[in-house]
Amino acid sequence: MRELTPLEARVLAVLVEKAATVPDSYPLTLNSLQSGVNQKTARDPVMNAGETEILEAIDSLKRQSLVFETSGGRVSRYEHNAPRGINVPGDAAALLAVLVLRGPQTAAELRTNAERLHRFADIAAVEACLQALADRYPPRAVLLPRQPGARESRWAHLLCGEVVPATFAPRETGGSDDDAITVGEAVALKAEVKRQGEELARLRTLVERMAAELGMAVPQDEGAPAAVPPAGT
Repeated sequence: MRELTPLEARVLAVLVEKAATVPDSYPLTLNSLQSGVNQKTARDPVMNAGETEILEAIDSLKRQSLVFETSGGRVSRYEHNAPRGINVPGDAAALLAVLVLRGPQTAAELRTNAERLHRFADIAAVEACLQALADRYPPRAVLLPRQPGARESRWAHLLCGEVVPATFAPRETGGSDDDAITVGEAVALKAEVKRQGEELARLRTLVERMAAELGMAVPQDEGAPAAVPPAGT
């Protein structure tokens, strides 16, 4: 399984969550899935994904056998195949879903937040499951460095690749926790920067092709040598 985008991970996690919490409505329609993805509570970060974006994420997940589309009826419905697709047991899939939906958490927080998806006997059981995810190859979870002032370290998922550590504004310079960037926000920002870079590359290729057809020179980036004008100009 390749690294997922933040939206792909969110779609998969919502399906895992709703399969346990609203079984009567599962598999989910696109409308229900979109509501779960853009839910304002129990989500970090909060997203605002459109139908087209979610359908693209679904198609990608289907190609990886992480999501299936059910047949029959007037409306398409979608269900997850997370345990088999990620190759983890059900309890681990539940923890990964909660980490995707709510961001990094301590083992105690995860036990509480995963209660409706999987009931763990105690915190030690949660920690054992997380450690198994961290020890496997490729690892699916990581224990983050303990934050200043925090009593416990938090865990994060690795479904979207390496975690970017959260940054904090120094208190002695007047910074506040409101200025901090969460891991979820950093991962989403990383994905957005990558998307914009790819879009800029496509646009430049298009501009260069149009300029060549018109016999025009394309301005170079700052510091690059000037383009040679076409012969005869």
